[in-house]
Amino acid sequence: MTLEPNKTPKLAKEFGGDESNVGAVQVQIAILTERISSLEGHFKEHKRDNHSRRGLIIMVSKRRKLLKYLMKRDYNGYKKLIDKLGIRR
Repeated sequence: MTLEPNKTPKLAKEFGGDESNVGAVQVQIAILTERISSLEGHFKEHKRDNHSRRGLIIMVSKRRKLLKYLMKRDYNGYKKLIDKLGIRR
């Protein structure tokens, strides 16, 4: 599932400080988290949708790699981000 076009700038402003700063690691993690959470409702209705499930697994893996990178670079920022997004890690 994709995000609404107006959702990405809001996430960029909240986590990156500027609407055009969508390349920041924190913003990428927030966008992936939003897409992952939107897919949860899809899978409750469509239990056998394995093609989308594969995409979900890829997104979760990419988010995990970005979180690992952020943890190495800025541990305090990492802790703030996972608390704000509600990610268990």
